[in-house]
Amino acid sequence: MNAAAAHPSEPPFWLLDPQVVFLNHGSFGSCPRPVLDCQRAWRDRLEREPIQFFVRDLEGLLDAARASLARFVGADPANLVFVPNATAGVNTVLRSLRFRRGDELLVTDHEYNACRNALDYVAGRERARVVVAPVPFPLHHADEVLEAVLAGVTARTRLALLDHVTSQTGLVLPIDRLVRALADRGVETLVDGAHAPGMVPLTLETLGAAAYTGNAHKWLCAPKGAAFLYVRPDWQPRVRPLIISHGANSPRKERSRFLLEFGWTGTGDPSAALSVPKALEVMGGLLPDGWPGLMARNRQLALEARRILCRAIDQPAPAPAEMIGALAALPLPDAPETAAPKSPLYLDPLQEALRAGEGIEVPVIPWPAPPAAGVADLGTSVQRAFALRAIGGGSAGQARPRFWGRDVRLVARERVQGAKGQGPRAKFKAQGKRPVPAAPAR
Repeated sequence: MNAAAAHPSEPPFWLLDPQVVFLNHGSFGSCPRPVLDCQRAWRDRLEREPIQFFVRDLEGLLDAARASLARFVGADPANLVFVPNATAGVNTVLRSLRFRRGDELLVTDHEYNACRNALDYVAGRERARVVVAPVPFPLHHADEVLEAVLAGVTARTRLALLDHVTSQTGLVLPIDRLVRALADRGVETLVDGAHAPGMVPLTLETLGAAAYTGNAHKWLCAPKGAAFLYVRPDWQPRVRPLIISHGANSPRKERSRFLLEFGWTGTGDPSAALSVPKALEVMGGLLPDGWPGLMARNRQLALEARRILCRAIDQPAPAPAEMIGALAALPLPDAPETAAPKSPLYLDPLQEALRAGEGIEVPVIPWPAPPAAGVADLGTSVQRAFALRAIGGGSAGQARPRFWGRDVRLVARERVQGAKGQGPRAKFKAQGKRPVPAAPAR
């Protein structure tokens, strides 16, 4: 199916508001109409005979959906289960583990705030220590990430929680190299791959990470509530679901405890997970080259958007092109005033101004901490860049082009003032503390 070539009499492929230029597929995104129709059919089937659906049919249906997703991400279906979202996947693994006093848990300063909170919680519970590796941004080469992370490893490091694609700064980290290098030093890795499925190719069985979690509601365009958790076989006895239910004491022998426990965690709506195969089929059919072509096109759009904005605000690209997937971030200076966030998920004043004044929905991310009051001094140039050319072409007044997936992120950064080692951002490092930004939910 080609979304751009839909017949005028057909319903729109996306339900997105045509009056809004939607440039934030990475936070929530939109689900194509054919996939929503599939989800509706699953819900109708459930409601026709709930006992038949839940008790007799569901396990086999979920097995088929897991097998489809596992093929896409390069995993054995026996090692992959559904979870509601990647944050739940990270929490599931972290809260299953036990550490000793003084053990070290390694993370970068680009980690998604919700997952960093989970790491801090577990470290506090276990009296372990969180070690933060400061990864530069802007940066010039992926080696800078590797060097920063490995510099944080000590003899006490037990686990690293690493993004595959950073939510805050839109960087595709060299995750294969990181996992291998950490394993060589005796450190296991939990990969927060929230953005990776559908953005970059995955082969989880060869990656070697102890666990990997990713969302299907972002770049796979599945319904909200569909995500997966991959756990390496030797780690499966250690990882339990957040909700302990009937699988914990099941007498069945033909199925692993891992699948039994995660296969039923209480009554819920499984339609999002069951719709994942349809999302893979629909999105993979948009272009002649299938998913590889779609990933390449989305990356091309993100790089073009970055080029337009860099030119508009007279900034060099903050990261090499090879570290960009389907989203790109640009650092912006702080504003002089102070203002409290309007939402627990954070709404920067510039983000609100672009939405209200230009009909552009684009995230302005507070990193490494919420800025003083947005970036109003750059608002005019950023608005002009978007108004004159929405990603993919078209001058002001022309029809807005159709897109199959894209994301631009503006990173509102705290000013670093004074000499090296001084200023707000440096202070967080010196004190071993961290900023506490809110961030787009996922």
